[in-house]
Amino acid sequence: MLDRADAEATISLVAFAAFTYYPEKPIEEPGYTIDEDLDWCLEPLRSLPSDEVAVLRERIRDLITGAADDRQAFIRDLLSRAF
Repeated sequence: MLDRADAEATISLVAFAAFTYYPEKPIEEPGYTIDEDLDWCLEPLRSLPSDEVAVLRERIRDLITGAADDRQAFIRDLLSRAF
């Protein structure tokens, strides 16, 4: 199970990362990689098993970089894991 505060923190971090991401960001901000945003977003989930984190990492990558992705489904899924 996941603590609700950690789930909500992750949702906020993903939202911020998605809002501030743009395709040219790695070019315009030397040294930036999407991995630093992913690490930051996943920090509250460090207590989850590594295989779950790996799946969430790819899902969050898609949410950050894909403007058309369904973020509501991610929010519902993450909150359903919380107590």
